[in-house]
Amino acid sequence: MKKYFIPVLFLVLAGIMVAGCTMGSPGGQSATVTPVPSTGVQETTGVSTLTQPTLAIGDHYLQKSYPFYSESDQFTEQFRIDNPSWAVMFTVLPLNDDPQYCWFEMTVTNLDSQKSQTYGFGRTYPYTTYQQYPMYTTGLYKIEMKGNLVKMDLDVAKRLP
Repeated sequence: MKKYFIPVLFLVLAGIMVAGCTMGSPGGQSATVTPVPSTGVQETTGVSTLTQPTLAIGDHYLQKSYPFYSESDQFTEQFRIDNPSWAVMFTVLPLNDDPQYCWFEMTVTNLDSQKSQTYGFGRTYPYTTYQQYPMYTTGLYKIEMKGNLVKMDLDVAKRLP
C-alpha cells in the first residue's frame, strides 16, 4: 500500500493543476485587473428561442388560406418560380383543442426535376404553428396539401436580400 501512495499523490496533484483548481497564476506572477470605464451601453447575451431566422419576403407567387375540416380535404396549387431566391411559409391554426386530431402535410414538387420536399404540422411533424423554408431553384412547382381540423395560411414569395 505504501508503494502506491506517492504515485497516487502525484496523480491527484496533477489532476488538480490540470483542472485549474490552484490559486496561483502561471509563472508565479499576480494578475492585474484593469477596470474599464462604463460607456453607458449595456450588452446582453443569451440564447435565441427561434429555431429558424425570419425571412424577409417580397412579391408573392401565392398567398392563400386553406381550411381542412376532415382527413379527405386536399388542395393542389401549381405556379412558376422565376427567382432562385424564394421561400415557402405557412401558419397553422388548429381547429380542435386536442392536438392529436390536428395535422397538416404539404409536398412541394419541382415539376421540371421531379424533386420534392415534404413539410407539415402534427402527427410525425413538429407542432410549430409558423414554419418557413428557403428555396433556391426556379421552375414549375406543384404544392399538394392535405390535413385535418386545421386552417392553414400559405405564403410563397420572393426572398429579399
